Amino acid sequence: MEGGVTVADKAEFKECLRLTWTQPYILQLVLSAGIGGLLFGYDTGVISGALLYIRDDFAAVEKSTVLRETIVSMAVAGAIVGAALGGWMNDKFGRKPSIIIADILFFAGAMIMAFAPTPYIIIVGRVFVGLGVGMASMTAPLYISEASPARIRGALVSTNGLLITGGQFAAYLINLAFTKVPGTWRWMLGIAGVPALLQFILMLMLPESPRWLYRKGRKEEASGILRKIYPANEVEQEIDAMRQSVEDEVQLEGSIGEQGLLGKLRKALGSKVVRRGLMAGVVAQVAQQLVGINTVMYYSPTIVQLAGFASNNTAMALSLITSGLNAVGSVVSMFFVDRAGRRRLMLISLVGIVVWLAVLGGTFLGAAHHAPPVGDLETRQFANQTCPEFSPNVRWTCMNCLKAASTCGFCAHQGDKASHPSSLLVLLLPGACLALNDASRGTCRAEQREFYTEGCPNNFGWLALIGLGAYIVSYSPGMGTVPWIVNSEIYPLRFRGVCGGIAAVANWVSNLIVTQTFLSLTKALGTSATFFLFCGVSFLALVAVFFTVPETKGLQFEEVERMLERKDYKPWKKYRGGGAGDVEPTKYRGEIGLATL
Repeated sequence: MEGGVTVADKAEFKECLRLTWTQPYILQLVLSAGIGGLLFGYDTGVISGALLYIRDDFAAVEKSTVLRETIVSMAVAGAIVGAALGGWMNDKFGRKPSIIIADILFFAGAMIMAFAPTPYIIIVGRVFVGLGVGMASMTAPLYISEASPARIRGALVSTNGLLITGGQFAAYLINLAFTKVPGTWRWMLGIAGVPALLQFILMLMLPESPRWLYRKGRKEEASGILRKIYPANEVEQEIDAMRQSVEDEVQLEGSIGEQGLLGKLRKALGSKVVRRGLMAGVVAQVAQQLVGINTVMYYSPTIVQLAGFASNNTAMALSLITSGLNAVGSVVSMFFVDRAGRRRLMLISLVGIVVWLAVLGGTFLGAAHHAPPVGDLETRQFANQTCPEFSPNVRWTCMNCLKAASTCGFCAHQGDKASHPSSLLVLLLPGACLALNDASRGTCRAEQREFYTEGCPNNFGWLALIGLGAYIVSYSPGMGTVPWIVNSEIYPLRFRGVCGGIAAVANWVSNLIVTQTFLSLTKALGTSATFFLFCGVSFLALVAVFFTVPETKGLQFEEVERMLERKDYKPWKKYRGGGAGDVEPTKYRGEIGLATL
């Protein structure tokens, strides 16, 4: 599943380092498959910076927020289809062919985007990339888990999650590196084809998943691969363990008694345990997206420009901070999720998200109320390039200028130091409101002025950056990773596949909704109202998580199932595992405290 997380403890990471040193073939398998996670992260990060230059190159993109949203979100739409196809192809043709096909799609998409003559061809390329991302997100973690020794499986699968955030961070660095190169966005998007091509070559030299081979009756091939992965004295034991695991899996599938997705779904929803688990899993996944994280990951440089930083280079450099904080937060989560608990970590995370989205909303509201005026004398200097809607008889500010129906830009005063929003309490001088085109932008910049198309000069930009960073710090260790962990623990084993698939689709669809509407919301409601809207949705998510998601920390799968079937089950109660006996409810000592439960 996309973004899936497997928790590994400190001892497992130490064993991982030891075993990969003595058995380098394991590391080759994992890193080769893990490039899929890197591609996934890179695509998420690269479009945020490339979009600034695509907007500058194509007038249609600059004038249409819907077209910009579509360029971003079509990769998400493609990923939804790709994830569904990936699940079917994994079972039908194997893990290795699925990853190879994902690489072909990703490489084709990168080349289509790099040479695209129009925005609509870019969209086609984004769909191809999305298909590849969706297939890789389903297949790479599965391949890694099935090709990894059991005792270090969690640590190795965790590397896929780290490679996703690493790919995002690398994308921002590459974006920054290509800002001065002719073709800017074409290089940014096209270079993604390099790791896809590398993974394609590496996968041709790697074996199929031994577990998939064993299930298909190709037992000798599976045994041969296991002999490369495990030390000689452990091979026979692992072959027996895999045989037993596959037989148990087949028996479990037979116990469901239904063939086909609809039959399994009907039987799953007939169980009270599954309904309660599915409610918790879907709520956690939808909440993860509706708190607005992908507005930051996909539109981070644009948000920085909305905060008053006009330069594309500055916007991308500052966005690097948010990506770095997200990567750090993912690592922090691995150390705290088993100490604080899943439910508590999500609730703490959501409280921080609500607070900092409110701060961001207030910051953008203050910036809008203190936007510099449009000066009649200033605008007359650009007589042939004036915004058609502007009238000297009507008092306009920069915000009115940017909201003009014909799409206009604000040329700040030469002496306006507020082009650096880190400055405090600087008097904002009147500027000019001009029609948005290359000629007016060039004329404005020729006079050493800043030309604004997203946000306005203001004294609040520094506070917006602090709020954005704090939002990421609140999100990443909790809502960024925990919903996937909860989904790996909350379902009965026999229905884990179908329920996990439903939750993953809910996550992707929520991602698509947020990605396709963010810029339109900022235009229709204003930036501050949009962040206040996300703040309200996040508060509702906090309430929903509180009333639907139980704590699964320290419980075995069987204990989770017994907890969900209790007559007195309440998600806000903590249940203590007792091994073979029933789980017993205990009282929380402060739901959103930091003390260890």
